[in-house]
Amino acid sequence: MSLPERLRIRYTKTGRIRYTSQRDVARAWERALRRARLPVAYSEGFSPRPLLAFSLALPTGCESEAEYADIRLVPNGDEQERSAEEIGEELGNLLPDGLDVVIARPLGSSGGSLQEEVTLCSWILEVTGMSAQQGAERVDHLLGAAHIPIERERKGRKVSDDLRPSVLQLSVEGPGSRAGSVRLLAELATKPRGVRPGELLSALDPTVRLAHASRQAQFIEFEGKRFEPLDQEGRLFSVARQSAAKVSP
Repeated sequence: MSLPERLRIRYTKTGRIRYTSQRDVARAWERALRRARLPVAYSEGFSPRPLLAFSLALPTGCESEAEYADIRLVPNGDEQERSAEEIGEELGNLLPDGLDVVIARPLGSSGGSLQEEVTLCSWILEVTGMSAQQGAERVDHLLGAAHIPIERERKGRKVSDDLRPSVLQLSVEGPGSRAGSVRLLAELATKPRGVRPGELLSALDPTVRLAHASRQAQFIEFEGKRFEPLDQEGRLFSVARQSAAKVSP
C-alpha cells in the first residue's frame, strides 16, 4: 500500500474555532501535516507553500458541517505506508478542537478544483429581531423581487451587485434553537460571486441580527443533478473526474 498522490478530506468546523479566520485554519492544517510527517508537495517560486487547497472560504464566525481540503503528496516509496483513512484519522488527532475530520479518500490526478466546481451551498441561519410570521413575509418579498442591489467593497472601492440571482431558495422553518430566534434555510449560489449570510440578512431586513450560521453542504451541479465533493459515505465526485472517465478508452 503506497501513499495516495492526492487526498480529499471532509471535515467540520464547529465550536469556538468558528471565530478563527480561514487563513489561520489553513495554518492549523499546515502544522498538522508537518507533525504527521507527510511528504506534501510544495509550490515553486520564492515562497513555496504546501499544495493544500480548500473549498469556498467560510465566513469567520460561521460553523460548517461540510468543509473540504485537497492535499497533494509526493510519495517516493520511503515513507510509512498509510491509507487515506489512516491519514485522515491521524490528521484529525493533530488538528485543533473544532476541526474534526469526517472522512478522507484518495482523489486521483483527475480531480478538479473545489473552488471552481462547487456551485451552491446550503445554510441554516438563526436570526433574532423578527417573528416567524414577519420572517415569512420578508422572505416572500425578497424572493418576489426582480433585483436585490447590495453594495460591496472590491479591491478597495465600493461596487453595486445584484444579490437576487444568487438566492436559489429561502424559507422560514420556525423557531430556532436560541431563545427568540427564527430558523431560516437558504440555498445560495457561489457563482458569479458567493453570498455571505450577513449580506443575505441585510437584504432581507437590515434590523435583524444573525445569532448563528452553519453551512450544511456544498454541492457540485452536473447534468441536472447535485453531488457533494465527498459525502459522508465516502463517495467522491468531481466534474473533472467525470470528464476524464468519458474520454478514457
